[in-house]
Amino acid sequence: MKIVALAGGVGGAKLIFGLARASDTLDLTVIVNTGDDFDHLGMRICPDIDTICYTLAGLANPDTGWGRVDESWNFITELKAIGGEDWFRLGDKDLATHVERTKRLNEGQTLSKIIKDFCDLWNVKHLVLPMSDQEVATIVSTLEYGEIPFQDYFVKKKCEPTIKSFRFAGINNADPAPGVIDSIEQADAIVICPSNPWVSIDPIINIANILPSLRQKTIIAISPIVGGKSIKGPAAKMYSELGIQPSAFAIAKHYQNLIKAIVIDDQDISLKKDMTNLGIIPFNTNIVMKTPEDKINLGKDVLNYIDRIIR
Repeated sequence: MKIVALAGGVGGAKLIFGLARASDTLDLTVIVNTGDDFDHLGMRICPDIDTICYTLAGLANPDTGWGRVDESWNFITELKAIGGEDWFRLGDKDLATHVERTKRLNEGQTLSKIIKDFCDLWNVKHLVLPMSDQEVATIVSTLEYGEIPFQDYFVKKKCEPTIKSFRFAGINNADPAPGVIDSIEQADAIVICPSNPWVSIDPIINIANILPSLRQKTIIAISPIVGGKSIKGPAAKMYSELGIQPSAFAIAKHYQNLIKAIVIDDQDISLKKDMTNLGIIPFNTNIVMKTPEDKINLGKDVLNYIDRIIR
């Protein structure tokens, strides 16, 4: 089976881990959000891409879900000691990735080429693609600070500002990275990972030509909200501040004109009728991924649901 997953953040990486290990024969391509990429300390930082690649390579920190396993912090400790910015923590192993990527980008290499080289070196067996080789920046409009870059909102200010809206700077000049459209067209189905719809998935589907390609495919989404709360991250807070009751049903409505089915948690089973009324097939299982076994079991469930839909 050929699956394309749209992903961003730790929630997306958890499901990618599960899908990759759920089937030895799965042909998996991951299209990753780059809207939260930014320049910091003279380096190009790509948080979502690195999280997905580290996860597939078995290099990710299992406790945080981001960064490298067995990391050391000498660089950031010394930077803080001499008065530098330490709000975005960069481990020593992780730092090497950013330094080499920035060097290659400055030499004129594309982000997609650099990711391929890294994945080859890390023995990643599945294809990881950025949504675009052109820079796109998620800008968050807040009540307290006006417009601020996503990482300022997410990390520096710890998601505390009140959300008003989002925009994606540069998206009108961005094209899908090489292989993105072909992968979608050749896929048996598309999986929207339990990533934040506003800032992880919307940037991907708003890249030129991606949405029309997706509309031709069978798409299943996994809710990042369980029992009205985000499994991880600020998705539920964002929905509330935008005047929408946070729930798995709100996720279904967000993707209403795109998805065929949605996977929700067992505790949200009471919402299934409302989702059916939207014309969306609801499946329920445990979607809270606390252990590697949880991730693999959800990956298997998602593949089984896709098989049922296709058949």
